[in-house]
Order: sequence, then C-alpha cells, then structure tokens
Amino acid sequence: MLAVKNLEVVYDDVILVLRGISIEVPEGKIVALLGANGAGKTTLLRALSGLLGVHEGDITKGEITLDGKPIHRRSPAQIVGLGIKQVLEGRRVFAEFNVEENLRVGAHTNARAAKHNMERVFALFPVLKDRRKATAGYLSGGEQQMLAMARALMSEPRYLLLDEPSLGLAPLLVQQIRDLIVEINRAGTTVLLVEQNANMALSIAERGYVMETGKIVMDKPAAELLDDEDVKEFYLGLGAEGEKSFRDVKHYKRRKRWLS
Repeated sequence: MLAVKNLEVVYDDVILVLRGISIEVPEGKIVALLGANGAGKTTLLRALSGLLGVHEGDITKGEITLDGKPIHRRSPAQIVGLGIKQVLEGRRVFAEFNVEENLRVGAHTNARAAKHNMERVFALFPVLKDRRKATAGYLSGGEQQMLAMARALMSEPRYLLLDEPSLGLAPLLVQQIRDLIVEINRAGTTVLLVEQNANMALSIAERGYVMETGKIVMDKPAAELLDDEDVKEFYLGLGAEGEKSFRDVKHYKRRKRWLS
C-alpha cells in the first residue's frame, strides 16, 4: 500500500500548501483525488514522486510510506525504482521525438524488458502502434495523453499517478482515457487518479478523496461520493433543482459544511 500520513508541505519556506493530508492507495485499486484548482492535488503528487525539490517545496511534517517503509526522503530516481511513476499534467511528451523514441525514454529503468513492454503498450494503445514513427509534437491532444501514459507504463510501475489525464479533451476522448485507465488497472497497475472530472473519476474508482485548500474534506467510497449532494452540486453542477452554474454552486454553506 502507498500511504500518506499527516503530510505538510511548504514552498519557499513560507507558503503552507498541504495541511495534514492523509490518504491510502491500496494495491490493485483505483483511488480518485478531486479538488478545484489550487487545492493542492498536484503538490501531493509531487510529494509522492519526489519532485517537490524541483519546485522549491519541502515536506515539513508527516511521512509517505510504501508497504510500511518511509519513502518521502528518497530521490525521484529511487522512487521510480520502487515502482511509482507519475504522468504530469499537460502530457509533457518529447515533442521532437517520435512515438517510439518517447517510449524508449520511458523504459530507461527497465531497458531489458523494453521490447516486450513496447509490444504490451502498443496492444493497449493501438493508435500509437499505427503512428510509432510519427513526431510526438504533431499528435492530437488525445494521442499525446495516451503517449504520456504509455511512456510511464514502459517501466512496469506498481503505482501510476495520473494528473488530470482528461484535461482539455473532447468527451469521446475522455471516455477512451477512462476505459484505458480501467484496462491498465485490470492488468495489475494501481492508479491514483487526480481529476476535476468527478463523474469520470468516481465512476471507475473504488474510493475517493476531496481536497480543499490543502486539506482532505471528504473521504468515502466512490459510489457514496457520487451520490453525495455536495459533490453533485459542486463538481457535477447538479443540485436539488437540477443543473446550475459553477458560480452559483460555489457558495458559503457548502464551504462551511466541508471545512468545519
């Protein structure tokens, strides 16, 4: 299990971003992490993957454990070696490399299995196989997201951290990404899914967490979160009277309930 216990993160020695975060990601499951922009979701992923230092961030309290052993002071390379891989928001493919070259970069920690794993990801993402010699910068947004996920899978991670994989994609492509995440999980990879698309994330997750201003404000089985009135109102735009605008649902009463 990947676990975060009472974690606090500070940027530039002064800005407290995470305020006592605790979550658990059981092996073999999909866990969803929801929250508005600025809630601290990406900071939590950076802490899990060891990338806080790149952004002048530091863990000042708490710990991150993998199978009960602390890993929060390890380097990013060591964390990748333990089987934890992050797909960054915005895809971040190597635009001037072709698809196959991007995948080979992802296999640098597991070069001996590169050929086998490339065939595995091509089976999972057939569109990438068809475009294996295409320059990554000329792929569509959906294809680039698939390439970023496939590149992460080249090292056979135990845990895959996905940061907003549906961001900016058309509804049909969001559905494809959703189905691919399910397939990746069925093949044995545990997934921590950070998403603003609550409906997509909770439809495939076993458990969900909701973050606001650096805190976990809700923690329930995903099915219960989908039925929760506050979640439906704030994240799905649905309240007792049906669909509402985002501006109308972001009201004081909800914040008082969640943050009290």
